[in-house]
Amino acid sequence: MKIAPTTTFYPLLAALTLSSCSTSQESPQPQLYQPPQPPSKSADVTEKSKQPSNRPLDELNEDKAAMIGKKIWMNEGAAQAENLTVWKKGDTFASLGIGSFKWYPAGIENSENEFSQLLAFLQLQKADVTVPEWLQNQPLCPWKSREEFYNNRESAKMLDLRKLLGDNIPQQVRFIIKRLEQELPAMLAVLPTEEKREYVRQQFYRVAQKPVGIYALIDYINFQGKGMSPNEPYQDDGWGLLQVLERMPGSSSNVMGEFAHTANKLIMRHVQQTPEDKYLLPGWQHRLKTYTYEF
Repeated sequence: MKIAPTTTFYPLLAALTLSSCSTSQESPQPQLYQPPQPPSKSADVTEKSKQPSNRPLDELNEDKAAMIGKKIWMNEGAAQAENLTVWKKGDTFASLGIGSFKWYPAGIENSENEFSQLLAFLQLQKADVTVPEWLQNQPLCPWKSREEFYNNRESAKMLDLRKLLGDNIPQQVRFIIKRLEQELPAMLAVLPTEEKREYVRQQFYRVAQKPVGIYALIDYINFQGKGMSPNEPYQDDGWGLLQVLERMPGSSSNVMGEFAHTANKLIMRHVQQTPEDKYLLPGWQHRLKTYTYEF
C-alpha cells in the first residue's frame, strides 16, 4: 500500500523553466567533481532557499524540452525513428517513444499502460498535436505479440506511431516530468523516516533545478529505474534513482558531479554483485558522464 507523505514539494517543471535561461551555447565542458565536506546549517538554509517556486505547466520552455528529449532519444535509440517503436525480447508489451512507454495488447491485465496515458495527455494539448484517428479510441496495442508487431513494422499504423512520436518529442518530455512529479510522493513513502524523506526530496530538487538536472533524472530512471520496487534484487543495496538521491552527500556546489559520482559508485557495486552485467558498464558510465555537461 502506497502512503503519501505529508511533505510538500514543488513542481519539477518549475526547475526546468528556471534552468532554461542558463543553457550554454558553447562546446560542452566537463565539471570535475570533488568529494564535499559535511554541510553546515547555513548551507542547508541556503539550499532550501534555492528550491523552485510554483509555476504552471504552460511555462515549460519548448526549446529546453526539445533538447532534453533529443538527448534522451539519442541515449535510448540512437535518435533513429524505428527505435521509437520497439518490442523487446521476453516482454509482453511494446515499448514506445523516448520514455519506452509500455503498451499492452488486449488480454493482458496491467495498470501500467503508459502509452495509453501518453495518448490521453497528447489529446489534451489542443491544436498543438494531431493524434491519428485510429489511436484516439485505441487504448490497447493492436498487435498481440512481438512477432506480429515486427511483421507490421512498415504498416501504415506503425508509420503513424513513429510520426506521432517523432513529431512530439517535447510533449513526451512534459509527460515524463508530470508523471515523475506525481510519483515523487510514492518514492518518498518507501523511506522509513520523515527526516530521510525530507533529505531525499531536497536532493531531488537540488538536481532538478540545474541546467541538465531534468535530463539526468529522466535518463537515469530510463536505464536504472526508480529503485522503489520491493521485487528488485539487492533491495538494501539498490542502484535506482531513490538510492542515488538518498546517498548523495548533499553539500557540493557541483551538484551534477555529485549526482553522477554517487550513481557511479552504486552501479559499480551492482556490477560486483552481478558480474553478468559487467558488459553494460561502459555504456552506463558514458551516460553518467553526460550529466556533468551543459548543453
